[in-house]
Amino acid sequence: MNKVLVATLCIVAAGCSTQGQVNPDVMQIATAPLTCTSKSQCDAWWQRAHTWVTAHSRYEVTSATDSLIQTAGPDGGNRALAFEITKAPNNDGTSTIGFAAHCDSALGCRPNPWEAGADFKQFVRGNTPGAASTSSSGHAAGTSGQSTSSPTGEPVSQ
Repeated sequence: MNKVLVATLCIVAAGCSTQGQVNPDVMQIATAPLTCTSKSQCDAWWQRAHTWVTAHSRYEVTSATDSLIQTAGPDGGNRALAFEITKAPNNDGTSTIGFAAHCDSALGCRPNPWEAGADFKQFVRGNTPGAASTSSSGHAAGTSGQSTSSPTGEPVSQ
């Protein structure tokens, strides 16, 4: 009986040892700035951002303005992502669209916030069909309520 318990605990521990790892290609896409260069491009990208959030959030959109798309949540202990998308004008006439995602679970978020960020940015740019964002690796990331900034300064939860 004890041998079975020890073997089971070892398997569970081994499964947890890879949690939080993100494919470097996904990380690169997720941290790349999302900068639109013209009003028409910014308007189109902002509409696509709203479409993506509406399709991928388990929470309702609570705010949708010309500079903010925000969902409710996260609920206590829930692994579902809450989103905050911002659009900020730059001095050179371009605008940068920021992406932030976080959950409130000690077990991590589902989907993985980095993968969700990469999917969001590809969809907004028009590089993917916008399939539902789920973690194909099954890896959870993050800790309860923790958000960090990417190397480009954009807030990204992990």
